[in-house]
Amino acid sequence: MEISLGQYYPTDSILHKLDPRVKFLGTLAYIIGVFLVKGLIGYLFVTAVLGVMIALSRVPFRYILKSMKPIWFILIITVIFNLLLTPGTAVWHWGILKITDAGIRMAVRMALRLTYLVMGSSIMTLTTTPNSLTDAMESLFAWMKVLHVPVHEISMMMSIALRFIPILTEETDKIKKAQIARGADFESGNFIARMKAMIPLLVPLFVSAFRRANDLAMAMEARCYHGGDSRTRMKPLHYEGRDVWAYIIMAAFFACYIALCVLGI
Repeated sequence: MEISLGQYYPTDSILHKLDPRVKFLGTLAYIIGVFLVKGLIGYLFVTAVLGVMIALSRVPFRYILKSMKPIWFILIITVIFNLLLTPGTAVWHWGILKITDAGIRMAVRMALRLTYLVMGSSIMTLTTTPNSLTDAMESLFAWMKVLHVPVHEISMMMSIALRFIPILTEETDKIKKAQIARGADFESGNFIARMKAMIPLLVPLFVSAFRRANDLAMAMEARCYHGGDSRTRMKPLHYEGRDVWAYIIMAAFFACYIALCVLGI
């Protein structure tokens, strides 16, 4: 089982060298732009932006596609619901089922948005280490400490969650192979039978996840770990010239998003 979400792909690219705060804000601006555009020109522009980011990241395209594996089921359900439940002029009708022209447009639009959302977010995690991403979030949301929001704790939890994704993925693969060696069958039968066959896989997986979480908590407690402003960083964040240029380019792209949204194209 190969899932790229939460994994870091080390290589020498301009995106890898950028400050993680720039990449976090850039990804946020990209996601907002994906939901702002409506017309064909807008989606072509978003596609071009995504293609440029993939090229600059120097991450093999197959790693980007791996990020789509966990959401195929959600993507298919979203398309089916939009096709069948969106009112409009019917282009196909069979019994109580009806596909409309508006449903087709909405299904295509939602499928593209979900695909671009996951692929754009995966680029950020593939080019940014979990530690850097945690530091970026803590730095960007430091102002929320005035509202007594535990920014450091929230950032740490998200970092640990990202780190656990590849670990649990590998653990799932090991458990699945062990169960298959004992005669388990995860492929044959109808949907309900396959769901029942997953029980021998899910139970040890949850046990392993809780055991790892408990070991991590004990290790942090034994080292007297506690978050806060008193902690220092091995690699302090600081902006460089390329980061300033990245912000300028990001602002220009976001202005284009707004213009395309206003024009409705």
